[in-house]
Amino acid sequence: MKLTHMKLIGLSAVIAFTVCSFGAYAEESKEETYKNMNKDQIKGRVDEAQGKAKEETGKILDDKGMEVEGNVQKNVGKAQGNFGDLKKDIKQGK
Repeated sequence: MKLTHMKLIGLSAVIAFTVCSFGAYAEESKEETYKNMNKDQIKGRVDEAQGKAKEETGKILDDKGMEVEGNVQKNVGKAQGNFGDLKKDIKQGK
């Protein structure tokens, strides 16, 4: 099996795992979580997950540009999610 085929198989596994994990998490606590989250928290968490998947894809494909782009997206998403957490805490008076 060629190295390229192995990388594509690995990429498929990473994408499938990410989608399944996020889907299972979302289904498990959808109602309770989304009622208590603001738009910054939701968008931040989604961007963080997408960035992580993109970063891992870049590692598997040995694509430094994609890896860096994913890392940036992941960290921006994390910051936005934390900003949403702070807004929620302020609104609740914590």
